Parts: sequence; C-alpha cells; structure tokens
Amino acid sequence: MTIARAWLGTPYHDQASVKGVGCDCLGLARGVWREVVGPEPYPIPPYSRDWGETGPREVLAEGARGMMIEVPPAEAGPGALILFRMMPRAIAKHVGILTRPHCFIHAYERLGVIEEPLTPSWRRRIAFAFLFPQR
Repeated sequence: MTIARAWLGTPYHDQASVKGVGCDCLGLARGVWREVVGPEPYPIPPYSRDWGETGPREVLAEGARGMMIEVPPAEAGPGALILFRMMPRAIAKHVGILTRPHCFIHAYERLGVIEEPLTPSWRRRIAFAFLFPQR
C-alpha cells in the first residue's frame, strides 16, 4: 500500500502513467506494477474512455489474467487490484487498488489519484480482483 499511496495527488491524465505528473486508473496500476513487479510485459494499446462500453470480451480482465493471479472479489484484501463495472451490463473499465478492507486508491477524472472509502455503491460495482505476482 505504501507504493500505491506514493501516487496520491498525481493529477489525472488520460492514458498516462507517470507518478506525480499524470495518470489514469490503468496508468496507476501500471505504475504500481513497475515498482512492485518490474518492467511491464507488453505495451498497452490505446483504449476508450467509455465506461458504458459493452461487448462480448472483458478486455481489461483478460489482460490482467495473463499477468496476475485472479481471486474472487469477496476474498480480495489490501494490495489487490480491483476492476469495476461502472454501468450495468457494461464491461469492466475502471481500476483501483485496495488499501484496507474498506478503502481503495484510484485515479478519477478531475480529482487525480485519491484514496476513498469502498462504499456499498463502489463495492457492488466490483467485477474482478487480482493479486500482483511476486517479483
């Protein structure tokens, strides 16, 4: 959690991943990956900002499965990467990192990287959870 908290206050910047300069939610996860695990295994292609995007594939979850350890969301603890489905029937498009059982860090447009309570509204949107692998 110390590594993720070091990103607090980083301004929001779509598709960026530079601590203290700018990142989006995926950029936050990518930056934490680099500090915890090492170099990113492959480049991230451009992606849409549409939280209501639908489709047959959970692209974000599929990518995480290729690099991380999937766990049931109810079993995710501090340090777990959580993927949110922001709208019913949409694919998961938002990412956060649990810091305590009821708090998480994420990058949010206009607010940047913040830590906030995992309220019931946020909790019911969790679609997937993953653990970072060991270095």
